[in-house]
Amino acid sequence: MAEVLVYIDHVDGAVGKPALELLTLARRIGEPVAVALGDGATDTVDTLAEHGAARVLTHDASEYADYLVVPKVDALQTAYEQVSPAAVLVPSSAEGKEIAARLALRIGSGIITDAIDLQAGEEGPVATQSVFAASFTTKSRVSRGTPVITVKPNSAAVDAAPAAGAVEALSVAFSDKATGTKVTSRTPRASTGRPELTEAAIVVSGGRGVNGAENFAIIEALADSLGAAVGASRAAVDAGWYPHTNQVGQTGKSVSPQLYIANGISGAIQHRAGMQTSKIIVAVNKDAEAPIFELADYGVVGDLFDIVPQLTDGINARKG
Repeated sequence: MAEVLVYIDHVDGAVGKPALELLTLARRIGEPVAVALGDGATDTVDTLAEHGAARVLTHDASEYADYLVVPKVDALQTAYEQVSPAAVLVPSSAEGKEIAARLALRIGSGIITDAIDLQAGEEGPVATQSVFAASFTTKSRVSRGTPVITVKPNSAAVDAAPAAGAVEALSVAFSDKATGTKVTSRTPRASTGRPELTEAAIVVSGGRGVNGAENFAIIEALADSLGAAVGASRAAVDAGWYPHTNQVGQTGKSVSPQLYIANGISGAIQHRAGMQTSKIIVAVNKDAEAPIFELADYGVVGDLFDIVPQLTDGINARKG
């Protein structure tokens, strides 16, 4: 069986759900070989083996933390040359897309970004994409070289499939460009206790209808009752009601949760582009003609200040 190289994004050895989804998808098109880099790389092995990694290639060096992107590309290219895989899978994060693009350029291959599904094909892996602001779904394949594919979070259910997980150390020679951009300082982001927006299974968002920063407490309360992430429309972010890091949309973050609840959001194409691939969409808006209802699986016409607190209370009551 052909091998599939999977780049593992982890934090000090803790493997996130998107990486495990990549392993699940990789098994559809071949045998997963994971690449884990940096501090804690060897701590990922048990988790990766449990989810299908036949081999785990590891390497740790200060360059991964001290410099941006290029050292990781060097390492992934080394792994590619060692494995000669049928495809390379990378998470569709901001960093992941840059790593994938640089790798594809180096090895002279085509790249597919923001895939939401993968299947084996006679002429290579076939990726399903949601394109043109999620207005169309297409199936694509790379026609030149080894496919480099980035996959959006929440695109596949994580499925455990224990494998050998044999550990192999990579020998990486960093290029001259690896030290071109140095990290000079870091400021930890304040933790809210909520899941990461792009990885969350449930997202609760607020828009112009929230009518003020102080009113986002209502949105946060609903999110917390569901164990969800909080999102915001561009209008809410531009008004200064919620941080830009929480913006969902074409100029913000793309999310694809199991459940998306839009509160006071009209549903302009800019916002829809960032959440249209959500599995179930619920909309709350007092305007019955709002475009969001064209997209919603369930819609509630009414004042969010009446509906959202009742929904929160109902969820908390059921939790007992």
